[in-house]
Amino acid sequence: MPEQNKLHEGHRQRVKEKFLLNGLDNFNDHQVLEMLLFYAVPRRDTNELAHKLINKFGSFSAVLDAPTNVLIDCGLSQNAAVLLKLIPPISSLYINDKFSNEHKIITDDNIGDRIIPNFISAEDEQVLLLLLDAKGKELYCGIISKGSVNASEIYTRKIIQLAVKYNASGAILAHNHPSGIPLPSKNDIKATITLKKALLSINVRLMDHLIVADNEYLSLASLQEYYYIFE
Repeated sequence: MPEQNKLHEGHRQRVKEKFLLNGLDNFNDHQVLEMLLFYAVPRRDTNELAHKLINKFGSFSAVLDAPTNVLIDCGLSQNAAVLLKLIPPISSLYINDKFSNEHKIITDDNIGDRIIPNFISAEDEQVLLLLLDAKGKELYCGIISKGSVNASEIYTRKIIQLAVKYNASGAILAHNHPSGIPLPSKNDIKATITLKKALLSINVRLMDHLIVADNEYLSLASLQEYYYIFE
């Protein structure tokens, strides 16, 4: 084995042992990216490659959000690019699976943990529905529409169908603002009122409408000026 390959092998083993001992507590972003690339780039200095990628895109998350073809243009193989692109949806899947417990009661304290992960890496506006039983236990949670929340006539029918299917007592709507500002628009309020009326026709209560932006959210039901919608 060439001396350079022996050096890389020894370094990679030390990085893995460091992770197994303490997790990612003492890792910099470029070191996390370097270790990820171990599994798709067998014979190259991934430390140098990780630095190059983070310097180009500006942050660890920006590297993962970069288009596949752009990552390949930066020198990654297709396998390496696909590995990086898998991380955001796998993270979302992991968190959703961890919190998707039919016996879990949804409360004001944990609603953010349940809702926010669904919008990880979402670049466009998406609409999510959470259905609850009479005791507040989750019956269903999923993205029901991709596109503007203003297209309420499109997803309202689907919400009604799902609410009937799961025999829901309550519903919580959520959508994201890719702009990063979780403030309601006039159209957001109009769509909320439309959905409330539609759900009342099948005796399902609209409990809240959350607007998600990055890692935070705004609850319309918590704002005094919108109390009347959720009474």
